[in-house]
Amino acid sequence: MGYPTVTYKEEGMREGMQIEDASIPVEDKVRLLDALSETGLKHIVVGSFVSPRYTPQMAEIDDVMARFTPKPGVRYTALALNERGRERAQQYSPPLDTGENSTYRPTLRCHMCDVFARRNTNRSQAQEMADWEQIVSTAKALGATEAGIGTNASWGSNFVGKFSNADRMDIFERQHAMWDEAEIPVTAVSLGDPMSWCMPHEVKSQLMEIKSHWPDIRDFTLHLHNGRGMALVSAYAALETLDETDTLNLDGTIGGIGGCPYCGNGRATGQMPTEDAINMLEEMGIDTGVDIDKVIDCVWMLEDMLGRTTLGHVSKAGPRPKTIEEWYDPNAPFVETFEEARHFKLGPSVYEGGIYPWREPIRSEQRPDTLEVAD
Repeated sequence: MGYPTVTYKEEGMREGMQIEDASIPVEDKVRLLDALSETGLKHIVVGSFVSPRYTPQMAEIDDVMARFTPKPGVRYTALALNERGRERAQQYSPPLDTGENSTYRPTLRCHMCDVFARRNTNRSQAQEMADWEQIVSTAKALGATEAGIGTNASWGSNFVGKFSNADRMDIFERQHAMWDEAEIPVTAVSLGDPMSWCMPHEVKSQLMEIKSHWPDIRDFTLHLHNGRGMALVSAYAALETLDETDTLNLDGTIGGIGGCPYCGNGRATGQMPTEDAINMLEEMGIDTGVDIDKVIDCVWMLEDMLGRTTLGHVSKAGPRPKTIEEWYDPNAPFVETFEEARHFKLGPSVYEGGIYPWREPIRSEQRPDTLEVAD
């Protein structure tokens, strides 16, 4: 069995920046967005067209859109929660993809947690469900040929606890039944996890049940947060559960930044780090078309902007060195700090002067180059 087709969406400029300092200069955001555009990432979310009263970090989104340099072949999208936001976004289309030219696939969604729905959107779960009838009616009028179902806060909530497969399937069944009645096939499912409740065995179990119950669903979206360190391993579980007939859509952020002010964990519940996810996919033989070296440059740029270390790993230790040219110098001194560890990309100058306790240079038959130097 092969792996599913994987699409990856970079959310750092939106989900990441929305919980960072609102005073980050526009020129820094533009510089980062332009750098992300050069990495090979195919889908980048540029920000949100929302009220600055609730999200002051997005107050200058119009300036960012006007000043960044779009890269041909990159899909740029933005979050817009209402008609006013959609009208603002439309001013920048193209390069912004506002959905007009995309496959129309209406989706019924709701939060599993009523408390989080109220905190996050000022609406109850019941109010979200009340919208479903109108969504289905509009889809029929527009001639939709396929539809989706979805939940948010899918695996659990910091306010009301854990949700089971049965809890989620109950919501999915209700959504699916409405599309069945409208005679619109359901082909996609999305599961969001803003409060970091995902666990790999539970993700696997849920995907298996969906595939077994509705074989026609072949498109799966996972929006996983990483506050408890389970986002990447849950994504791996999905890769191992789905097959080559499926599509898996993953979201993440460079540096693993992000988080939610409504969930009680703030920045501690950031997303799956893009550099770690891309590294894993490539090592599994899944071609992403992304230059990991350029992604790491973006993470370092981001850390300079934020003035702190981010939570990703590959940007600290580097990808696995694969060739003798990339292998570390056996005679390197002690490497102890994050700054010194950057030698994988910056070279030996960053660790010069470190502790060197060995009495003589290290030689090994596993490294013939050391023997040649010694001889």
